[in-house]
Amino acid sequence: MNTSSVSTNAVRLLAGTALLGVLAATSGLAHAQTREVTEPTTLDSVIVTGTRDAGRTLFETLSPVDVVDGEAIDATVSSDLSDSLAQLIPSFIVQRLPAADGLAFVRPATLRSLSPDHTLVLLNGKRFHRSALLGSRGAQGPDLSQIPSFAISRVEVLRDGASAQYGSDAIAGVINIVLDDTPGLRLFTQYSSYFEGDGANPQVGIQAGLPIGDRGFVSATLEYSDAEATSRTRQRADAIAFQTANPTLSVPNPVQRWGQPDLQTLRLALNGQVGITEAIEAYGFLTYGQGEGTTDFNWRNPAGTPNVYRASTAFPGFLFNSVYPTGFTPRFGQDDSDLHLVGGLRGHGDVFDWDLSVSNGQSEIDYRLTESLNASLGPSSPLSFRPGVLRQEETNLNADFVYRWALGGLAAPVNVAFGAERREEVYEVTAGDPASYAIGAGANTGLASGSNGFPGYSPDQAGRWSQDSWAAYIDIEAPVTERLTLGAAVRQEDFSTFGSTTDGKLSARFTVTPNLALRASGSTGFRAPTPGQVNSTRTSQGLDTVTLQVFTSGRLSPENPVSQFFGARPLEPEEAENLTAGLTWRTDYGFSGSVDFYRVDLTNRFGQSSSFAVTPAVRAQLVAARVPGANTFTSISFFTNDFDTRTQGVDIVGAYERQIGDGQFDLDIAYNYNDTEVTGGTLNASATQRRLFEESRPRHNLTGTATYAVGRWELLGRARYYGEWTDSTGNAVGDIFQSFGALTLFDVAATADLTEAVSVRIGAENVLDTYPDEAVFQASRGLIYSRNAPYDTDGGQYYVRLDVRF
Repeated sequence: MNTSSVSTNAVRLLAGTALLGVLAATSGLAHAQTREVTEPTTLDSVIVTGTRDAGRTLFETLSPVDVVDGEAIDATVSSDLSDSLAQLIPSFIVQRLPAADGLAFVRPATLRSLSPDHTLVLLNGKRFHRSALLGSRGAQGPDLSQIPSFAISRVEVLRDGASAQYGSDAIAGVINIVLDDTPGLRLFTQYSSYFEGDGANPQVGIQAGLPIGDRGFVSATLEYSDAEATSRTRQRADAIAFQTANPTLSVPNPVQRWGQPDLQTLRLALNGQVGITEAIEAYGFLTYGQGEGTTDFNWRNPAGTPNVYRASTAFPGFLFNSVYPTGFTPRFGQDDSDLHLVGGLRGHGDVFDWDLSVSNGQSEIDYRLTESLNASLGPSSPLSFRPGVLRQEETNLNADFVYRWALGGLAAPVNVAFGAERREEVYEVTAGDPASYAIGAGANTGLASGSNGFPGYSPDQAGRWSQDSWAAYIDIEAPVTERLTLGAAVRQEDFSTFGSTTDGKLSARFTVTPNLALRASGSTGFRAPTPGQVNSTRTSQGLDTVTLQVFTSGRLSPENPVSQFFGARPLEPEEAENLTAGLTWRTDYGFSGSVDFYRVDLTNRFGQSSSFAVTPAVRAQLVAARVPGANTFTSISFFTNDFDTRTQGVDIVGAYERQIGDGQFDLDIAYNYNDTEVTGGTLNASATQRRLFEESRPRHNLTGTATYAVGRWELLGRARYYGEWTDSTGNAVGDIFQSFGALTLFDVAATADLTEAVSVRIGAENVLDTYPDEAVFQASRGLIYSRNAPYDTDGGQYYVRLDVRF
């Protein structure tokens, strides 16, 4: 990296931002829009997540809820909603994960360091579907990046267990994304790039909203992003050695790229409703996304990849050196499409509301691989492959009702919500092209089968599997007195694959003064295994950073006889117990906030088993079953319920809003302390795996954002703090740990209203161009910074954005 040019860019940007700050404090333009100075109203905003009382405000909730408005999301650089939330909510963490198969594109997002599928995602209050990708430890969560950020009015984050209210997955909490319904036309265009000179990302978006009658509207949003790849890479030592030993060859430098992928995305959202009568309205909304991305895999060294670069009696006189004389780096990509569609009818009355809806969500991922080969096919091997298609589909039918029951002696009517849900999940794997999974003649002589880097799905791995569930719930909030509100919820859910679950929740809120309240809740929760987790199998490849040998691992279905020989058993639901207690306050002078302590005990937790060495006898069984790559398997594993954890911590949230001089000053600070302990199961028996699980995320996270708006200007500054965490190499055998120190990143921006309709923002994220510790034990791959970091490791990023409103 050219550190001098980076430093120069940072100084210039800081100087420019400081100049804008001086102008903001001293200047004003004629005919420019004046930014409105407002009184503090944050805690009086009505919310819809975690409660079915239509009039409950943020201050009155029985459980902690964060609200992130659309303007805060628009003030972040990334078009990926996951990145935006990770900057604004400290307990929400997203990883980049380069060269990690599908995880490079569908990145895991976690709340309170629990699994990505322990957080339920709602769109306009309706369950959003899962991604087709089974990610780290088999987690199958929703892909937030499929929802266009420009279409969002606000995001409500419930930081409490809510399975008794919403069903499976709501263990860590609930994220409800509310689409915009504002009339008018607005557009934006944005350009960003890293200080290093790569990762250029132009974005454009348009949103149009129209009123329909007195109570109707339609809003449409289109958003496009084209992000170029980044690279934070050094030449691998073995590539340098190979070049030295073969001076007549020209080895690429670097031989592989570590960084963000090339990624083009198109996102669409439609949102609308129309009044049918004075009391009944029809509504519908959809999101649609399609994307195309490409990333690098590990370099195959001609001098160190014997299952590719070796002579074979099956192909006399042929070596793959003639095809890839300087080695090869498979280029892995995916073409994805995602559709979520909801329609319904709802009615409103003085004491009774109802809502009938149907939704369908579909996620499809079509993989592709270039600059690769199937070594077992010898000279007839193609160099490009389509390894297969993954597809997830979910259909929900919901009937929800709310009755406001007036009981004598109570401070207000009891809010009684009840309803039923029918859900169907379908998971489908389509086989890749035959060459991607073929076991050719060279396999018997030690040449690897399947498309190298990402073996294709075979017809034996392909299939279509489904799961049905039925649920009924009742959710009551009772204002017992003017100061005490009690809540209770219970939900019964029956699944076609494993039986039924019953979960409950009790909550209470006590008003100490009009501006101070105590709140607490206790609940049970669950997460049901998905059809994909129960039935799918996978072959994957990795690189041992000590030996630099590519290894092949097989993940089998837990119902496979070979898995059962090693102790696999049918998957069961994960079960949780949640406790939350805290207080919330507001003042007349603009200071508000909350402190909440929490504990989540998870039993029967879902994950991937330990790896079992493949003996010749096991390999023979797998080869006979025609599992792709089985002839080169070094280990196998399977999904299982086999460990317990306790996650506990505290969330502290504070806000200060006040008029200072002629402007409005807003300060938001949020801190999360989160500690996870393995309390039982196989992970508890493995010191290395237990340490990884407990220390791979920072325990301390903090974010603070300050804005000052005066006249036509608004200045923004943000600090993001991440505590220490631990990583490992991920070798096939053995683990080498490295601790990474705490890191603080700073963001700045200045926005100027040029006219009533036009504004421009100039800013930078990680303006000081701060990098984390280098990944010492992973350097043999050419990697500089850990691929598992819980933050962006590409350095500073500047951007300019133009917004137009009509």
